[in-house]
Amino acid sequence: MALYQIEEIGELTDPVMIVAFEGWVSAGSAGTGTADHIAADGRTIATFDSDSLFDYRANRPTVEFVQGVVRDIHWPQMSMRHVVVDDRDLLVLTGAEPNWNWQRLGTEVAALGVELGIVEHISLGGIPWATPHTRPTSIITTASEEDRIPEGADRPEGLLRAPGAAVSIVEEYVRRAGLPTMGFWARVPHYVGTTYYPAVLALVERVRSHLGLGIPLGDLIDDADRQRQQLDAIIENQPSARAIVEQLESLADDSDAVSGEELAAEIERFLRQEGTDGSGFGSE
Repeated sequence: MALYQIEEIGELTDPVMIVAFEGWVSAGSAGTGTADHIAADGRTIATFDSDSLFDYRANRPTVEFVQGVVRDIHWPQMSMRHVVVDDRDLLVLTGAEPNWNWQRLGTEVAALGVELGIVEHISLGGIPWATPHTRPTSIITTASEEDRIPEGADRPEGLLRAPGAAVSIVEEYVRRAGLPTMGFWARVPHYVGTTYYPAVLALVERVRSHLGLGIPLGDLIDDADRQRQQLDAIIENQPSARAIVEQLESLADDSDAVSGEELAAEIERFLRQEGTDGSGFGSE
Protein backbone atom coordinates (compact mmCIF):
# COMPACT_ATOMS: atom_id res chain seq x y z
CA MET A 1 0.00 0.00 0.00
CA ALA A 2 1.12 3.56 -0.71
CA LEU A 3 2.15 5.80 2.17
CA TYR A 4 -0.44 8.37 1.14
CA GLN A 5 -3.96 8.86 -0.12
CA ILE A 6 -4.50 11.61 -2.67
CA GLU A 7 -7.55 13.31 -4.08
CA GLU A 8 -8.13 14.13 -7.73
CA ILE A 9 -6.98 17.73 -8.35
CA GLY A 10 -7.23 18.06 -12.12
CA GLU A 11 -4.78 19.72 -14.45
CA LEU A 12 -2.02 21.79 -12.85
CA THR A 13 -0.09 24.77 -14.20
CA ASP A 14 3.71 24.51 -13.79
CA PRO A 15 3.29 23.01 -10.31
CA VAL A 16 6.01 23.42 -7.70
CA MET A 17 6.37 21.16 -4.68
CA ILE A 18 7.43 22.88 -1.45
CA VAL A 19 8.56 20.66 1.44
CA ALA A 20 9.36 21.39 5.08
CA PHE A 21 9.26 19.20 8.19
CA GLU A 22 9.24 20.24 11.82
CA GLY A 23 12.27 18.88 13.64
CA TRP A 24 15.91 18.74 12.61
CA VAL A 25 16.86 21.55 10.19
CA SER A 26 13.80 23.59 11.09
CA ALA A 27 15.34 25.83 13.75
CA GLY A 28 12.88 28.52 14.80
CA SER A 29 10.20 26.61 12.85
CA ALA A 30 11.53 28.58 9.90
CA GLY A 31 10.78 25.95 7.27
CA THR A 32 7.40 24.79 8.50
CA GLY A 33 6.36 28.33 9.39
CA THR A 34 7.08 29.38 5.81
CA ALA A 35 5.34 26.34 4.34
CA ASP A 36 2.25 26.93 6.50
CA HIS A 37 2.18 30.60 5.53
CA ILE A 38 2.39 29.80 1.83
CA ALA A 39 -0.23 27.06 2.05
CA ALA A 40 -2.49 29.29 4.14
CA ASP A 41 -6.04 27.97 3.67
CA GLY A 42 -5.09 25.68 0.82
CA ARG A 43 -7.03 22.47 0.33
CA THR A 44 -5.52 19.26 1.69
CA ILE A 45 -5.10 16.93 -1.28
CA ALA A 46 -2.95 14.18 0.23
CA THR A 47 -2.63 12.65 3.67
CA PHE A 48 0.11 10.27 4.76
CA ASP A 49 -0.14 7.13 6.88
CA SER A 50 0.95 8.16 10.37
CA ASP A 51 1.36 4.56 11.56
CA SER A 52 3.97 3.96 8.85
CA LEU A 53 5.94 7.13 9.53
CA PHE A 54 5.88 7.97 13.22
CA ASP A 55 7.12 6.45 16.44
CA TYR A 56 4.42 7.63 18.82
CA ARG A 57 6.82 7.49 21.75
CA ALA A 58 8.93 10.15 20.03
CA ASN A 59 6.06 12.03 18.36
CA ARG A 60 3.30 11.46 20.86
CA PRO A 61 -0.34 12.11 19.95
CA THR A 62 -2.21 14.70 21.99
CA VAL A 63 -5.21 13.39 23.93
CA GLU A 64 -8.01 15.78 24.85
CA PHE A 65 -10.05 15.17 28.01
CA VAL A 66 -13.32 16.92 28.82
CA GLN A 67 -14.55 16.46 32.40
CA GLY A 68 -12.27 13.44 32.69
CA VAL A 69 -13.54 11.82 29.47
CA VAL A 70 -11.40 11.32 26.36
CA ARG A 71 -12.97 13.36 23.58
CA ASP A 72 -10.33 13.48 20.86
CA ILE A 73 -6.87 12.30 19.83
CA HIS A 74 -4.64 14.40 17.57
CA TRP A 75 -2.05 12.26 15.82
CA PRO A 76 1.21 13.56 14.35
CA GLN A 77 0.52 14.20 10.70
CA MET A 78 2.06 14.79 7.33
CA SER A 79 -0.07 16.20 4.55
CA MET A 80 0.07 18.04 1.24
CA ARG A 81 -1.96 21.16 0.56
CA HIS A 82 -2.76 22.75 -2.79
CA VAL A 83 -2.83 26.51 -3.25
CA VAL A 84 -2.92 28.67 -6.38
CA VAL A 85 -0.89 31.88 -6.51
CA ASP A 86 -0.94 34.05 -9.64
CA ASP A 87 -2.45 31.13 -11.59
CA ARG A 88 0.49 28.90 -10.53
CA ASP A 89 -0.07 25.69 -8.59
CA LEU A 90 1.90 25.17 -5.38
CA LEU A 91 1.86 21.80 -3.59
CA VAL A 92 3.01 22.18 0.01
CA LEU A 93 4.09 19.06 1.88
CA THR A 94 4.65 19.57 5.59
CA GLY A 95 4.25 18.08 9.04
CA ALA A 96 6.36 16.49 11.73
CA GLU A 97 9.63 14.91 10.62
CA PRO A 98 8.94 11.16 10.30
CA ASN A 99 10.74 8.62 12.46
CA TRP A 100 10.56 5.70 10.05
CA ASN A 101 10.63 4.77 6.34
CA TRP A 102 12.60 7.75 5.05
CA GLN A 103 13.78 5.95 1.91
CA ARG A 104 10.30 4.74 1.10
CA LEU A 105 8.92 8.22 1.74
CA GLY A 106 11.53 9.72 -0.60
CA THR A 107 10.72 7.18 -3.30
CA GLU A 108 6.97 7.75 -3.08
CA VAL A 109 7.13 11.55 -2.89
CA ALA A 110 9.43 11.57 -5.92
CA ALA A 111 7.02 9.33 -7.82
CA LEU A 112 4.13 11.57 -6.79
CA GLY A 113 6.05 14.60 -8.04
CA VAL A 114 6.57 12.95 -11.41
CA GLU A 115 2.92 11.92 -11.58
CA LEU A 116 1.74 15.46 -10.80
CA GLY A 117 4.15 16.95 -13.32
CA ILE A 118 6.00 19.24 -10.93
CA VAL A 119 8.60 21.44 -12.59
CA GLU A 120 10.59 22.13 -9.43
CA HIS A 121 10.98 20.97 -5.85
CA ILE A 122 11.86 23.45 -3.07
CA SER A 123 13.06 22.43 0.40
CA LEU A 124 12.79 24.89 3.28
CA GLY A 125 14.39 24.92 6.71
CA GLY A 126 16.27 26.78 9.39
CA ILE A 127 19.77 26.21 10.71
CA PRO A 128 20.77 27.25 14.24
CA TRP A 129 23.55 29.78 13.82
CA ALA A 130 25.78 32.10 15.80
CA THR A 131 24.00 35.14 14.39
CA PRO A 132 22.29 38.06 16.16
CA HIS A 133 18.63 38.92 15.77
CA THR A 134 19.69 42.52 15.20
CA ARG A 135 20.93 41.73 11.70
CA PRO A 136 18.89 40.72 8.62
CA THR A 137 18.25 36.99 8.31
CA SER A 138 20.60 35.45 5.78
CA ILE A 139 19.71 32.39 3.71
CA ILE A 140 21.91 29.57 2.53
CA THR A 141 21.03 28.23 -0.93
CA THR A 142 21.51 24.67 -2.17
CA ALA A 143 20.39 23.01 -5.40
CA SER A 144 20.38 19.81 -7.42
CA GLU A 145 22.95 21.32 -9.79
CA GLU A 146 25.57 23.94 -9.00
CA ASP A 147 24.57 26.12 -11.95
CA ARG A 148 21.07 26.46 -10.49
CA ILE A 149 22.42 28.52 -7.59
CA PRO A 150 22.28 32.21 -8.57
CA GLU A 151 25.49 34.20 -8.84
CA GLY A 152 26.31 35.80 -5.50
CA ALA A 153 23.95 33.57 -3.49
CA ASP A 154 25.12 32.49 -0.04
CA ARG A 155 26.01 28.81 -0.24
CA PRO A 156 28.27 26.37 1.62
CA GLU A 157 31.79 26.29 0.25
CA GLY A 158 33.78 23.07 0.08
CA LEU A 159 32.75 19.71 1.46
CA LEU A 160 30.00 19.54 4.09
CA ARG A 161 28.99 16.47 6.06
CA ALA A 162 26.06 16.93 8.43
CA PRO A 163 23.40 14.81 10.14
CA GLY A 164 20.70 14.07 7.58
CA ALA A 165 17.18 15.45 7.76
CA ALA A 166 14.12 13.84 6.21
CA VAL A 167 13.52 16.95 4.11
CA SER A 168 16.95 16.51 2.51
CA ILE A 169 16.41 12.79 1.94
CA VAL A 170 13.14 13.49 0.13
CA GLU A 171 14.85 16.16 -1.96
CA GLU A 172 17.60 13.73 -2.99
CA TYR A 173 15.10 11.13 -4.14
CA VAL A 174 13.27 13.82 -6.11
CA ARG A 175 16.58 14.77 -7.74
CA ARG A 176 17.25 11.13 -8.63
CA ALA A 177 13.88 11.08 -10.37
CA GLY A 178 15.22 13.75 -12.71
CA LEU A 179 13.42 16.75 -11.22
CA PRO A 180 15.24 20.03 -10.45
CA THR A 181 15.50 21.01 -6.79
CA MET A 182 16.34 24.05 -4.70
CA GLY A 183 16.89 24.44 -0.98
CA PHE A 184 16.57 27.63 1.08
CA TRP A 185 17.84 27.50 4.68
CA ALA A 186 17.52 30.48 7.01
CA ARG A 187 20.17 31.14 9.63
CA VAL A 188 18.32 31.37 12.95
CA PRO A 189 19.92 32.86 16.10
CA HIS A 190 20.81 29.88 18.24
CA TYR A 191 19.41 31.58 21.35
CA VAL A 192 15.87 31.79 19.97
CA GLY A 193 13.82 28.75 20.94
CA THR A 194 10.44 29.77 19.49
CA THR A 195 9.08 30.44 16.01
CA TYR A 196 11.44 33.04 14.57
CA TYR A 197 9.33 35.31 12.39
CA PRO A 198 12.20 37.23 10.75
CA ALA A 199 13.38 33.89 9.32
CA VAL A 200 9.88 32.99 8.13
CA LEU A 201 9.58 36.39 6.48
CA ALA A 202 12.99 36.05 4.81
CA LEU A 203 12.15 32.60 3.44
CA VAL A 204 8.75 33.68 2.13
CA GLU A 205 10.42 36.61 0.39
CA ARG A 206 13.06 34.30 -1.09
CA VAL A 207 10.44 31.90 -2.45
CA ARG A 208 8.47 34.86 -3.83
CA SER A 209 11.56 36.16 -5.61
CA HIS A 210 12.68 32.76 -6.87
CA LEU A 211 9.28 31.85 -8.33
CA GLY A 212 8.31 35.36 -9.35
CA LEU A 213 4.98 35.04 -7.54
CA GLY A 214 3.05 37.51 -5.40
CA ILE A 215 2.75 35.28 -2.35
CA PRO A 216 1.00 37.50 0.25
CA LEU A 217 3.11 38.51 3.25
CA GLY A 218 0.12 39.05 5.50
CA ASP A 219 1.17 40.04 9.03
CA LEU A 220 4.70 38.68 8.74
CA ILE A 221 6.39 42.09 8.60
CA ASP A 222 4.61 43.23 11.76
CA ASP A 223 5.22 39.90 13.49
CA ALA A 224 8.94 40.05 12.69
CA ASP A 225 9.28 43.66 13.88
CA ARG A 226 7.38 42.90 17.08
CA GLN A 227 9.57 39.91 17.85
CA ARG A 228 12.78 41.86 17.28
CA GLN A 229 11.54 44.50 19.71
CA GLN A 230 10.67 41.84 22.29
CA LEU A 231 14.13 40.29 21.97
CA ASP A 232 15.71 43.75 22.30
CA ALA A 233 13.78 44.33 25.53
CA ILE A 234 14.72 40.94 26.97
CA ILE A 235 18.39 41.35 26.16
CA GLU A 236 18.51 44.91 27.45
CA ASN A 237 17.69 43.59 30.93
CA GLN A 238 20.27 40.79 30.77
CA PRO A 239 23.85 42.14 30.63
CA SER A 240 25.36 38.71 29.92
CA ALA A 241 22.95 38.14 27.04
CA ARG A 242 23.62 41.64 25.72
CA ALA A 243 27.35 40.93 25.69
CA ILE A 244 26.76 37.76 23.67
CA VAL A 245 24.64 39.58 21.10
CA GLU A 246 27.24 42.34 20.77
CA GLN A 247 29.90 39.71 20.13
CA LEU A 248 27.69 38.06 17.52
CA GLU A 249 27.15 41.42 15.85
CA SER A 250 30.90 41.88 15.50
CA LEU A 251 31.26 38.42 14.01
CA ALA A 252 28.36 38.98 11.62
CA ASP A 253 29.73 42.29 10.41
CA ASP A 254 33.11 40.68 9.65
CA SER A 255 31.85 37.42 8.15
CA ASP A 256 32.19 36.29 4.56
CA ALA A 257 30.56 33.38 2.72
CA VAL A 258 30.00 30.35 4.92
CA SER A 259 32.35 27.41 4.47
CA GLY A 260 31.35 23.78 4.84
CA GLU A 261 33.58 23.54 7.92
CA GLU A 262 31.89 26.53 9.57
CA LEU A 263 28.42 25.18 8.86
CA ALA A 264 29.35 21.75 10.24
CA ALA A 265 30.78 23.39 13.38
CA GLU A 266 27.54 25.29 13.95
CA ILE A 267 25.50 22.11 13.53
CA GLU A 268 27.72 20.21 15.96
CA ARG A 269 27.40 23.03 18.50
CA PHE A 270 23.62 22.90 18.21
CA LEU A 271 23.54 19.12 18.66
CA ARG A 272 25.59 19.41 21.84
CA GLN A 273 22.95 21.78 23.20
CA GLU A 274 19.99 19.53 22.33
CA GLY A 275 19.74 18.29 25.91
CA THR A 276 18.57 21.73 27.06
CA ASP A 277 14.98 22.93 27.07
CA GLY A 278 15.63 24.93 23.89
CA SER A 279 14.20 28.10 25.34
CA GLY A 280 17.42 30.13 25.06
CA PHE A 281 16.69 33.58 26.33
CA GLY A 282 14.23 34.40 23.56
CA SER A 283 10.49 34.88 23.71
CA GLU A 284 7.65 35.16 21.28
